[in-house]
Amino acid sequence: MGINYSKIKTSNLSIDSLLRLDSKFHLDFNDSGWDIFKTSSSNLVKLKDYIEPFYEKFNYEEDVEYFGIPTGRDYLNDFGQIISHQLVTKDDHPGRLKYSADENCILISSLKGAVTPALNFDFNLSKYVFSNGFYIFKPKGKNNKKFILYLLRSIRIKYLIDNVIYRGIGISSYREDDLLNIQIPYIDSEKQNSIVKKIEPLENEIIELINSKKSEIDIINEAFSNEFNFDFEVFNKLKSEKIVSSSLLNFSNNIDCRFGYRFQHKSGKYMMDFLKSKTQKRIKDYVAIPITLGKSVSPSQYDEEGEYYYISMATVKKFYFDKEDAKKVSDEYSNQNLNKAVKKNDIIMTRSGMAIGKFALIKKNIKGIYADFTMRIRLENYNHQLAYYYFRSVFFQQLITTNKKGLQNHNIFPSMIQEFPIPDWSIEKQNEICDSITKQIDKQRDIDKIIEQKQNEINRIIENAIESE
Repeated sequence: MGINYSKIKTSNLSIDSLLRLDSKFHLDFNDSGWDIFKTSSSNLVKLKDYIEPFYEKFNYEEDVEYFGIPTGRDYLNDFGQIISHQLVTKDDHPGRLKYSADENCILISSLKGAVTPALNFDFNLSKYVFSNGFYIFKPKGKNNKKFILYLLRSIRIKYLIDNVIYRGIGISSYREDDLLNIQIPYIDSEKQNSIVKKIEPLENEIIELINSKKSEIDIINEAFSNEFNFDFEVFNKLKSEKIVSSSLLNFSNNIDCRFGYRFQHKSGKYMMDFLKSKTQKRIKDYVAIPITLGKSVSPSQYDEEGEYYYISMATVKKFYFDKEDAKKVSDEYSNQNLNKAVKKNDIIMTRSGMAIGKFALIKKNIKGIYADFTMRIRLENYNHQLAYYYFRSVFFQQLITTNKKGLQNHNIFPSMIQEFPIPDWSIEKQNEICDSITKQIDKQRDIDKIIEQKQNEINRIIENAIESE
């Protein structure tokens, strides 16, 4: 394996106020400095001449529910739309949910590799509270907010964030100052407005396409609810109830005498009773081998020359195994833990923390050891893809929500999961439902490809405008 060397002049270290030595930073900036578009313009300005930071602490009031927006893909999609939120109050909110924003704000994740683009919302945000994982800006002077929004979404700035200015290992982030130091040619507000006019027809087409899309989870939920003839109106009404009452006798109905709000809530019992009325089967009736937790690893056991990937919670956060996010482990470690290896059609579930209940289907044979904060479900005589869809559905997720233990660091265990109901349809019916779901999901991906083409057109408009200066 060859080794790549890079030579950095001592004088070039002054490019960075922190005197960073990492090659990924200096190799990109050696020739261009902060002029990432490498233009011939003599009139360069920094991004901080276009935008300024805006951090206003959110004012929580007593007895009011607010919509908390963290940075993760559970809350924002690839198009920058809010798809979910955490209900939070003054007394019950994570400390990271701390900033307010309005329609003039532009938000961008501070994390390397964030799936969401720069964000702007055109509706009332007074009840929305945003995570400190966002950098929040407002346009300076007469600068066009939409022009800046698409500038921050440009491929070159995205590349810079994900490959050059990020710092740290694992969940890496980048400094706000580094972003604001990026240089581009000066473009006056009149030209910005004309650029936006070219973009707006494409933007409208994208919005139309996005509105025609259905999310994977909506497709999955609709398919199972149709088969079950499930009444969401009744279920949602139960979920909205804020007060839970129960007799002392009910506490003895579980081995731990649990009296937590989630466990005793009517919506959980309703879902469990409903599923039991639809099937006599439990997951344990279809397992090929017992469901087990994975194996922990120490830093010294990672080895990029190893054959096996380490399948951690981070590697399945996108609902499939992403080897780009996976590290490899030493041959010694993997040889000692082959009983924790995965094979094709295994389903990996995250079983701890705020990300509890994520699932990934291993679609081909890979060499991988699954982590201690995940569990492996290996089924037989069941359509593996359909089981994966079912586990992601609101029906199964409600069972997890009801039965998980703990306050902040939630946990759930194989002994609990194996007792959950699973539809006992014939293999023919399983295949039919699975094919229907998969076809609908594939249609959405075709729409995504068209959207991507139009987004690339917008990017070319932005880049051409910058390069023509």
